[in-house]
Amino acid sequence: GLTDKEKLYAHYISQASWYGGLICLFQTSPESPGIYLLFHKLFGSQSVEELQSAAEAQGVTKDEFHAFLIYAAGILSNSGNYKSFGDSKIIPNLPKEKFEKILMSSKAAKEIQGVWQEISERVYSLVDRQRELGLGKKGTTTYYSSNCDLVDAKVAQEFMSAKDISPYNTRLFKTQENGKVVYEVRLASSSSADGDLPGVGAVLGSHDFTPKETGTPCVFKVTRGDYSDLMALVVENLTKAEKYAANEMEKKMLNEYAKSFTTGSIPQHKEGSRYWIKNKGPIVETYIGFIESYRDPFGLRGEFEGFVAVVNKEMSAKFAELVNQAERLLPLLPWPAAFEKDKFLRPDFTSLDVLTFAGSGIPAGINIPNYDDIRQDEGFKNVSLGNVLIAGYKEDKISFLDPKDAELFIKLKIQSFEVQVGLHELLGHGSGKLFIKNADGSYNFDQESVVNPETKEKITDCYNENETWDSKFSVISSSYEECRAECVGIYLCLSTDALRIFGYTDDSADDIIYVNWLSMARSGLLALEFYSPETGAWRQAHMQARFCILRVMLEAGQGLVTITKTTGDDGKEDILLKLDRSKIIGVGKPAIGNFLRKLQVYKSLGDVDSGKKMYDYYSDVHDREEPHFLSLRSTVLDRKQPRRMFAQHNTVLEGDKVGLKNYEATASGLIQSWMERFPAGADLDQKLTNLWQKEKPFFTD
Repeated sequence: GLTDKEKLYAHYISQASWYGGLICLFQTSPESPGIYLLFHKLFGSQSVEELQSAAEAQGVTKDEFHAFLIYAAGILSNSGNYKSFGDSKIIPNLPKEKFEKILMSSKAAKEIQGVWQEISERVYSLVDRQRELGLGKKGTTTYYSSNCDLVDAKVAQEFMSAKDISPYNTRLFKTQENGKVVYEVRLASSSSADGDLPGVGAVLGSHDFTPKETGTPCVFKVTRGDYSDLMALVVENLTKAEKYAANEMEKKMLNEYAKSFTTGSIPQHKEGSRYWIKNKGPIVETYIGFIESYRDPFGLRGEFEGFVAVVNKEMSAKFAELVNQAERLLPLLPWPAAFEKDKFLRPDFTSLDVLTFAGSGIPAGINIPNYDDIRQDEGFKNVSLGNVLIAGYKEDKISFLDPKDAELFIKLKIQSFEVQVGLHELLGHGSGKLFIKNADGSYNFDQESVVNPETKEKITDCYNENETWDSKFSVISSSYEECRAECVGIYLCLSTDALRIFGYTDDSADDIIYVNWLSMARSGLLALEFYSPETGAWRQAHMQARFCILRVMLEAGQGLVTITKTTGDDGKEDILLKLDRSKIIGVGKPAIGNFLRKLQVYKSLGDVDSGKKMYDYYSDVHDREEPHFLSLRSTVLDRKQPRRMFAQHNTVLEGDKVGLKNYEATASGLIQSWMERFPAGADLDQKLTNLWQKEKPFFTD
């Protein structure tokens, strides 16, 4: 349904997104770029069918070859060899010698032999530090050189806050010079030139610094040019897209993004985001940049993502009505009015069908931009990704529920999740005020009248002007905020006004509430898959949040939620989770309300100590009391379902028109889509190889 001009706009931003999405390989693990190069050369040399015939002739079974394809599809879907949702390592499900046999039976055998020798050990390695993403000895990351730990991350943040440098588009590399520690803060940009950083000033270059964290003098070097070749391709395609923009707002938006990706300036990206917020109701919606910080072990650095989507008008009408009713719904939240934003900044809220989503994974909904100052004072946008919801959240087999609950769950899961996503994104992430002390000593709240509802005392501590939510709460910030938004969703879905917007009244509304709360409780149980007992760490922000909510529900008592060990039809250990529908309002609502109020108060005040103490308590997985979650984890793992992978379309330039190429929803189809994603002539493999070789010295463990 798009015009030729809109199709060209969508095409070039899709290309910019896909090129930028390759940056995720360099943000995941030292071997991820090499694995991608291996598969790109391998499947670029012959079809999957030809490779299978050659491999089977060498004694590889059909099951082994299928496992090889699933691994390749998993790498491409997750933009690296660690799960985008769960952060654990993806290992091939076939013996190493058979994996190698497939490679060496291919037409590309000679070309890929060197790459395979470089990465083969790490592809299969399960030594402690390589089992999951993490910082220091706790795991693998390429946001920091392998000799960095938590102290280094804190020192760097202290320096960057002092210089007003945003961490979103940076990485940190630690070396030694003349006996002194030297940190390189490397900004993502196509340009590597010296000069001022637009919107920040003269920060590029060398700085002597003595951090309060350690008291030991060190040197910081601020450079730019990280991922420079890929950033240049992003800029090139955004510039081409600008010619097909629908209005001046879109042109200015793309121009600012291109400037930001050229110079490394986050203030320029913020300026582009301001134009994006003001561009209400576009036919083709898009956003691009270093956005979500879930995968940075310290919770600050953004992963590259870019998307292009088209508006679903029918569902968007419901979300528009939710925006219209927001000012009536916000006062229902369980915190004092002073803790809500002074003015609700009415956002664009649309349901989108995704054409392109480049990055390590595809979410169901988004609330952006993530810049606190813009969200608090200027606004934001919400999007629900409708075709992702429909395609990605179907479940064939429902674990841990009785047959009656499972039947209702299957019937209403997607509908209830649409309600949850709407409330979570708009009134969850879009609600709540941060209390700030300005540089001139004034405050953005009335110090005389506003009191802390938990202590009943006046407020003495809050955010300083250059502090943000992420910088204050760092490691727990992502999961804590997701927990707050999830609580808002299940709390406000109890409102008849909220449900009426989505078309649910009478018994259907009760069923939506029940399935939404049941889904949240069950997700809290499923979350145990994403907890690592060896390190005591959670590997996924949303799942940690849902586990905390399940703990709150159980703590409420009175039989609201019960978890019982059982035996399944297959004779293996099983679990039965029950939610008492009659107690959601009387028991569940006040329990979640009290928890949600505390989450908001600690966030508003920047009270890290109280917030972390509470969040760590509910995040604790242990066997000290019923239902013995640590023991239940093995049953959850035994019965886990595979996560879906998305085979996405490609847009193809055909003269001055754009075509759409579709692919089978199979591992082979997904692989083929990646092989045909980038036009010839960009010399992409060489650019990726150069970037990969350049940073190898920083990742030695």
